[in-house]
Amino acid sequence: MTEKPHVEPAFLPPPPGEFVGHPRPLWMLFGAEFWERFAYYGMRALLAVYVATTFFGLLPEGEARAQASLTYGAYTALIYATGLFGGFVADRYLGYRSSIMLGGTLMAGGLFLLLIPDLTWFLLGLAVIVVGNGLFKPNISTMVGQLYAPGDARRDSGFTIFYMGINAGGAVAPLICGTLIGARYGYEWGFFSAGLGMIAGLMLFHWLRGWLGHVGEAPVPARNASRVFKVLLGCIAAVPVAYLMLSQAKLVGYILLALFVVLAVYFIGSGVRSGDKVQMHRYMAMLLLFLAKILFWGMFEQAGTSLNFFAKDHVDAPFDFTLFQSANPIFIIALAPLFAWLWPKLEASRLNPSIPRKFALALILVAIGFTTLVLSIGHLQDSAERIPWGMLALAYAINTMGELCLSPIGLSMVSKLAAPKETGMAMGAWFMCSAIGNYVAGVIASVASGSTGAGIAQYAETYTHIAWAGFIMGAAFLLFAPLINRLMHGVK
Repeated sequence: MTEKPHVEPAFLPPPPGEFVGHPRPLWMLFGAEFWERFAYYGMRALLAVYVATTFFGLLPEGEARAQASLTYGAYTALIYATGLFGGFVADRYLGYRSSIMLGGTLMAGGLFLLLIPDLTWFLLGLAVIVVGNGLFKPNISTMVGQLYAPGDARRDSGFTIFYMGINAGGAVAPLICGTLIGARYGYEWGFFSAGLGMIAGLMLFHWLRGWLGHVGEAPVPARNASRVFKVLLGCIAAVPVAYLMLSQAKLVGYILLALFVVLAVYFIGSGVRSGDKVQMHRYMAMLLLFLAKILFWGMFEQAGTSLNFFAKDHVDAPFDFTLFQSANPIFIIALAPLFAWLWPKLEASRLNPSIPRKFALALILVAIGFTTLVLSIGHLQDSAERIPWGMLALAYAINTMGELCLSPIGLSMVSKLAAPKETGMAMGAWFMCSAIGNYVAGVIASVASGSTGAGIAQYAETYTHIAWAGFIMGAAFLLFAPLINRLMHGVK
């Protein structure tokens, strides 16, 4: 490799104007993401239970839940995996704004298809959502990164604020889509209300697009209409592929593993071809941190499956179990301002943990969260095999602190480590790691909640394994943090 000097890219700022110390477009993107997450978390709160009772209701309960967990895992995995392709399309062909509008429109249409109580149509609706989300999810996060100069200390805090928008939508969605609408009128109408939320997000993004200035604009505006049409045709062609993978959930794991290998080869190869040793090292660091994301998400994303079934059967609560799906986003809203304040404060005191150490803390915290549940099962369960609801809420709170050490920091990390021309694809790769983690989570959940006759003991055994994995891998990332930091060449 012929080594070339590393040159930081020029930064073109967004239109002037700030609110609460951050660029004004951040708050528009915050609002658009609020509604998109309202749509996602609204249907996510209902998905596993609805699938188990509606489409696998004739099977024994344990088997029905196992099948529903695998379907849920495949769906949430594909939701994140398609971001890799959506980021590439936005980077190289369509631009971020048009990708977001097209993807959001497809997602709304897919949510409305979920109203049809037929498994074929239901899976088709999920497939349309999967394809649309690939164009939406990574690209709105990429635009947040484009609001800040590379050395701007506000970037991590900006992503944390943006992450609050994600979770504000996620906090109210289970209450509205699940408890107020789904539980009273049928879960399919909860899906309908989620679709309306998606439309609200698209309208907000379209009306306030002038705030963005150059950020996210189409590469070739004069040809954008024809390009949108061609991408739409590609999306229509991709829907049957997504449908096939949803109907054969076990294939998804092999496909995701192959994609991750291709992804690693692509980014390392890109670093080598560029002749930029610094960029190649940064891609190596990014891939190592991607591994931490996969491990974390495989543990953390029990929320929509096994923890949902656990709450339904083994938690003594004076409210509907679907409300636990609001616990994580509520804790995000409560704690995110503290973390957004904490990182710059620690930076000023030279005590701010490096990105690899923050990822290690995330793994350790989620291990502590599941340890809390294991101890509660061992010492606090009653004669009906139920634990106090406060203990599940505490576990969610601890897991959420782990999430705040990883997810918003990871979004910021990708925007710093990736080359500018590949930021969208790198952001898609970040979400593809969530895809792998979600698939792993679905497999774990099928064991935790799919065992026949094991009851609460099966949950305790599975959650013990999760806790040990978190402690061991967290310690490993603490040990190797100095090496990863050297590969990042000054990125903090």
